[in-house]
Amino acid sequence: MIQFHIEAPDKGLEAALQDKIDNLTKPKGSLGTLEALALQVGLIQQTLSPVLRHPVNVIYASDHGIADEGVSKSPKEVTRQVIHNFLNGGAGVCYLARQHGFELKIVDGGVDFDFPVIPQLIDRKVRKGGTRNFLHEAAMTVEEMEKALQYGADIVTDCYNEGCNVISFGEMGIGNTAASSMWMTCLTQIPLIDCVGAGSGLDSEGVRHKYNVLKRSLENYKGDGSALDVMRYFGGYEMVMAVGGMLRAAELKMIILIDGFIMTNCILAAGKLYPEVLDYAIFGHCGDESGHKLLLESLNVNPLLHLGLRLGEGTGAICAYPIVDSAVRMINEMDNFAHASITKYF
Repeated sequence: MIQFHIEAPDKGLEAALQDKIDNLTKPKGSLGTLEALALQVGLIQQTLSPVLRHPVNVIYASDHGIADEGVSKSPKEVTRQVIHNFLNGGAGVCYLARQHGFELKIVDGGVDFDFPVIPQLIDRKVRKGGTRNFLHEAAMTVEEMEKALQYGADIVTDCYNEGCNVISFGEMGIGNTAASSMWMTCLTQIPLIDCVGAGSGLDSEGVRHKYNVLKRSLENYKGDGSALDVMRYFGGYEMVMAVGGMLRAAELKMIILIDGFIMTNCILAAGKLYPEVLDYAIFGHCGDESGHKLLLESLNVNPLLHLGLRLGEGTGAICAYPIVDSAVRMINEMDNFAHASITKYF
């Protein structure tokens, strides 16, 4: 099994960072969350003058066997169709990436389609058909899980070597909110019924059917409930890849922007494996998918935005990036009281 060496940021610089923030020309604490973000980013980078370089949004994509049970409004073929839309620049995440200066990397982790060679599509297919149907059997083998973790991590290493120090993750895979609900209930002990939502647009009857399928799946699961076993049994490949990517990003001391319900479940699982990874995570938003708010509360974190998003793909994380940029600009560009010859007025 791939191993990661993740260190919590050294708190030795914390007092100096806080002093710099407190002595900027503003009342102490008056820039609120921006001050907390500047402190977190400074600690991650171990500097009083942090910088954000070459932001990247990695989208891992794969199909899910559980989709055969009608747990999503969308059929499986939508996964490959949306990937083509990513590559053509027409998806929601594409315009946001252009707006905020993100590079997009699209990774095929197990889409049930044979793509031609496309330079912009990174082929890391673990298994062509996607995961197996976890209503009846484990979504993947241990070997497939190990491969997905490694592939996900390797993509982040490539981003880092290209100059990236701030990264977000997105996903594409019909049925992945179903898998995410299983991760959530197994890893938080929140009742399954509170973890199941509409996904890509199910009506109340559809949500009820989805819940019943997942309830039966949970009853059939006989594993040990550990993070690795839950990841293996319920999948999907793209989610396991994201866990590997997040762990490698923390290992490389990168800033990790967390997107919506699915990616929050991925950082939940990553944190069960290596708790220190959470020190590198900034939670972009609280989405409109049922369960996301409870999931964030279980992690005891406060997201930056509440926009009612439920698209995924990394959209909420990218929307939050300008706030992180503002925090970094604050600590680097604001003057201090002594230099500006202003009497401290608080």
